[in-house]
Amino acid sequence: MTNDHDGVRELLAAWAVGALPPGDRRRVTPHLAACTSCAAEAERLRDTVRLLDGSVDGHSGGALDGHPGAAVDGGADGVLSLALRSRRPRAAEIAHHAAPYAAAVAGLQALVPEAEGRWGTPVVHDWDAHATVAHLVAADEHLAVRLGIDTPLPVSRIPEGTPAGDAWARRTADVIAHEHGRTPAQTVATWAAQAAALLATPEAADPELAARPVTVMGLRLPVADHFVIRAFEAWIHTDDIGRALGLPVPPPPDEHLWSLVRLAVRILGLALHDAPPVLFEVTGPTGSSWILGDDSDPVHAELSLDPVDFCLLVGGRYAPGEVPRGVTGDEDAARNVLERAASLAWL
Repeated sequence: MTNDHDGVRELLAAWAVGALPPGDRRRVTPHLAACTSCAAEAERLRDTVRLLDGSVDGHSGGALDGHPGAAVDGGADGVLSLALRSRRPRAAEIAHHAAPYAAAVAGLQALVPEAEGRWGTPVVHDWDAHATVAHLVAADEHLAVRLGIDTPLPVSRIPEGTPAGDAWARRTADVIAHEHGRTPAQTVATWAAQAAALLATPEAADPELAARPVTVMGLRLPVADHFVIRAFEAWIHTDDIGRALGLPVPPPPDEHLWSLVRLAVRILGLALHDAPPVLFEVTGPTGSSWILGDDSDPVHAELSLDPVDFCLLVGGRYAPGEVPRGVTGDEDAARNVLERAASLAWL
């Protein structure tokens, strides 16, 4: 057995996605052969990777094999079919609250091969495709640290007392700058390893553990809700990259989409607690409605949105005046709901 047990454990997530360089691989392999606890942890991480990659026999063919440019079925149809096949994790080990994140990770994995040779394509804000994946590394890192996962990235020097929003902007800028000094394949491997580690945490499998509230980026919510937020962001940025590359990205499956909708409505409801009340309906086969605002007053307006459009609005991809909607009653009250929803965007 090697005598650097802790050092090897830090490499296991990268080992699980096949992202270790040869030198580290030669260090890890003999350790796993001799260390029962590390071998068990490595197998748990590898099982999670197999689930994300949609593999049946343990041999995956996508980005998590450590070859982000590996071929999938040619063209957009191949990307989309792989994404759709990969979106439903088959493991009982992943609980309902973590399933949307696992599916969103699989969706981005399916898109990665199409970015090969086009990582410099402008995507969103001032980010190219490479920087967008680096941003996801930084975004997922906040929850990962709260769940005891070590970050492989250099620490940012952020003064104590810096507001959460400013600290987050500084951290994501630092991570993007760091990752632009590495290859896109290395950045994808780092992101994939961190995603696999998140989905291998006890909180991803146990709803009771995931009920524990934690503060992430200034928002105190149960861990389960933070997994849903991670799913939301992963899907939004996969869609961003897809649009930039000219590839349509399918929305999340209905059961996952409605997890995003319900969480967004809950947060929006808190932001509108003293606003003129509006009957807000999200349409679709499983459409639902809520009273948003001060429910001691009569409803001032009725507002309806498609679930995908609502999520894109909350994600900052629609301006309040541009999102398709149905409105009856007080236009100002309805507009207030749309503007408050758009103000929640941090993506």
